[in-house]
Order: sequence, then structure tokens, then C-alpha cells
Amino acid sequence: MAEEKKEEKIEVPEKFKKLIEDVEKMSVLDLAELVKVLEKKFGVSAAAPMAVAAAPAAGAAAPAEEEKAAYNVILTVVGDKKIEVIKVVRDATQKGLKEAKDLVDAAATGPQVVKENAKKEEADDLKKKFEAAGAKVELK
Repeated sequence: MAEEKKEEKIEVPEKFKKLIEDVEKMSVLDLAELVKVLEKKFGVSAAAPMAVAAAPAAGAAAPAEEEKAAYNVILTVVGDKKIEVIKVVRDATQKGLKEAKDLVDAAATGPQVVKENAKKEEADDLKKKFEAAGAKVELK
């Protein structure tokens, strides 16, 4: 099937070559947006002819949406209640006491990632717990 695509690429009329090159350089998300714009502009649906291309676009769009919903919880300032912060770190990471203490101690010299790829709700919940313990965190 890949060979067929190469043959089709060779058969592209000269007047469309620049357009095809531009489309090839676009990201999947940009292509999905382009399809939507073209559908609205010309009042057509690309669902049937774009069925093969739509499946990868939908698959590629899903991780991008997940990335927006996933946050890294970064401990920036420990505060006065170090023991409380260690408890929150232990709960969040399922680490032992020593590992949690080491992470909190390291946060005194620079920001430390407590939890990676946390869902928005979980990240907000952790942020509230850290703030209640007197620490400051960032969600990125």
C-alpha cells in the first residue's frame, strides 16, 4: 500500500505540487483543523473520502487532549510544616518515608517533580493538600 501512495505522489499534477508539499509539512492537528475549515467553507463533509485519514487524525488528537489534562505537580517551596509536606508526598507518590523526605529536602534547593502526568482533578487535589500543609506547588 505504501508503494501505491508513492506512485500517486509521482502522478500529482504540477499545479498541485506546492499544495501537496504544504499539506505534507502540516501536523495531524493542523490537518484536522484544515478539514473542518474546508467543510464549513464549502458546506461539504469529508467523512467518506477522508475515512482512512480521519482514523489516524482522531488517534493523534486524543493524546494531545490527554496532555492538556495531564499535569506535573512540582513542589517549589516546602514551608514551615516539613513533616506535613512529607506526609502529602508519601500519599501522592506511594514512596517510603526516606524517599519522601529526600524529595522534600531536595525541594529546598530547587523545584522537584512530585507526580508526573496527573489528571487535572488529581493535580488540583494534590495542590490543595500541599497548600494546606504550607507548601507551594506548580502545575505544569
